[in-house]
Amino acid sequence: MSEPVERMNSPRIALIGCGLVGQKRLNLLPPGSVTVTCDLDIDRAKKLASQSPGCVATDSVTQTVTSPNVDVVMIATVNASLAPLAIKAAENGKHVLIEKPGAISLKELETLEATAAKTGALVRVGYNHRYHPACLKALQLFRSGALGPMMFVRGRYGQGGRVGYDKEWRADPKLSGGGELIDQGVHLIDLAGIFLGEFTQVDGHAPTYFWNMPVDDNAFLSLRNAAGQTAWLHASCTEWKNLFSLEIYGRDAKLHWEGLGGSYGLEKLTYYKMLPQMGPPETTVWEFPRGDESWRIEMTEFMEDIRQKRTPVPGLKEAKAALAVVEKIYSAAR
Repeated sequence: MSEPVERMNSPRIALIGCGLVGQKRLNLLPPGSVTVTCDLDIDRAKKLASQSPGCVATDSVTQTVTSPNVDVVMIATVNASLAPLAIKAAENGKHVLIEKPGAISLKELETLEATAAKTGALVRVGYNHRYHPACLKALQLFRSGALGPMMFVRGRYGQGGRVGYDKEWRADPKLSGGGELIDQGVHLIDLAGIFLGEFTQVDGHAPTYFWNMPVDDNAFLSLRNAAGQTAWLHASCTEWKNLFSLEIYGRDAKLHWEGLGGSYGLEKLTYYKMLPQMGPPETTVWEFPRGDESWRIEMTEFMEDIRQKRTPVPGLKEAKAALAVVEKIYSAAR
């Protein structure tokens, strides 16, 4: 079981959105550090508040973001509410940890960025897959030069939905901003960008094949950087068996990250080193059976961002890069 993140000068935290993600955040924070819980369903807010000594429950966003007992606001709501709530928090000088994708449009992120710059608020966006153990190991190898010059990235991320999935908020474009592309697809875009940098050419499409909903249930992307290196990505909620696979190809070696734990299977990273004589590569496998520590590491990093007054990464720059790809695909479809 994950241990709570360390206090960094004891910031006082408000949680807006008291569902499953809000509960996960609370479980990983030091006892007593959450001073306000906020949800439109006041009973959900009260349930979370009862788990943190001295915490106040409210259904008022204004009360939350103006509270003198709050330094940091963590927001876990439907996509359409993320940026508007973060802007209100930043206007009041509160640091913000906001769930991905951070907004449903680039314009919203730009407004949030301008607001945060005026007040000095720091904004971290919850692309927590960067902190999975396989990703951390992959980045270590990549940065060491073990892969040689990059060639391309191939990624797949999918789940199968559930009965009634097409009636949930993710199927309503006014609440979600889109379908599978803006849901799981942005994680693939963000991860591919770590290894390939900025994408200057964006191609792809986002169809709806199975679910009876006005948003996409699959997204197929071909993204290229200025050097022509390609990310070939597929996100799907018609995968039926949950799947995560990210392959990173260099001229000297390949990395393959499979699984995320739980229903996605054991998380592991395989390193295939090309030999001078070619043929079968030298192979090393790392397995990570202890579970997902990414949420804890992410929040620890954010506390350190605040302590050092440093720009969070991933933050608004990275969120804007991912959402720019999403907007181009959706605009082409329209």
